[in-house]
Amino acid sequence: MAQILPKHMYIILTIFAFSLFIEGESTEFATSLPPKSLHLKHEKLTHLHFYWHEIITGANQTKVTVAQAPPSNTTKIFFGAISVLDDALRVGHGENSTIVGRAQGMYAASDDTTYSILMALTFKFTEGIYNGSTLSILGRNQISLPVREVPIVGGTGVFRFARGYTNIKTYKFISEVIAIMEMNLYVYHYGDSEKY
Repeated sequence: MAQILPKHMYIILTIFAFSLFIEGESTEFATSLPPKSLHLKHEKLTHLHFYWHEIITGANQTKVTVAQAPPSNTTKIFFGAISVLDDALRVGHGENSTIVGRAQGMYAASDDTTYSILMALTFKFTEGIYNGSTLSILGRNQISLPVREVPIVGGTGVFRFARGYTNIKTYKFISEVIAIMEMNLYVYHYGDSEKY
């Protein structure tokens, strides 16, 4: 004669059976890969030099303030203001020099004592072997310093697995309408081995 188990034992057995079923499924979502599986042959250090042209006001404005806190309007450091931009990257400092890409992203005036911005930007390149590749930077840019250093945190295309830094130097302001920054980027990357 079969023995009848108490009701709570059926519940315990059901939970136990269900836990065995769950343990049978893989719960891992990450695995280690050898670099060769992604056709990564060698790491390379690249130096990029270009000029970043930003049109601050006027009909062809490339930087737009999209949010401001009340103090933004009352101080020279614009604390609390957030701007979005789509600026030209050019070979030279002249306004007609060849465009090699775009700087796209945002600034946030994030220091309430010094004119500094938090930059979250992607440089999208459009020329030569870099066409279609990007580099992303994220960090603090204290505008008052003659040269600022901001980290490179990633990239795509030729710049896969990018890391490094960029030096930003204000080249000149043209009547407070156009700001031109000289850029020197030093980036380690693997990239697409077929392109270089």
